Amino acid sequence: MSNTPHTLHEEFPADAQKISALKVADPNFAKLLVDYDVVNDKVHRSESRLDFLTEAEEQALRRTRSHIKDQIAAALQKA
Repeated sequence: MSNTPHTLHEEFPADAQKISALKVADPNFAKLLVDYDVVNDKVHRSESRLDFLTEAEEQALRRTRSHIKDQIAAALQKA
């Protein structure tokens, strides 16, 4: 288990301008960013032992985070 925050700027360092532009232009993309941050914060809090989740709950959150990240990556490729 890593204790890395996995912020979007760390995940997509070369795409900061695209992320900012899409966030303003596309409400669905903006919602993906919010959703990613919410799930990512939950994973990070669990890994840091600030919140106690079962292993299954934490794994489900990681899968959700990965799915959202894939959607963000797909949107960035199209932009």
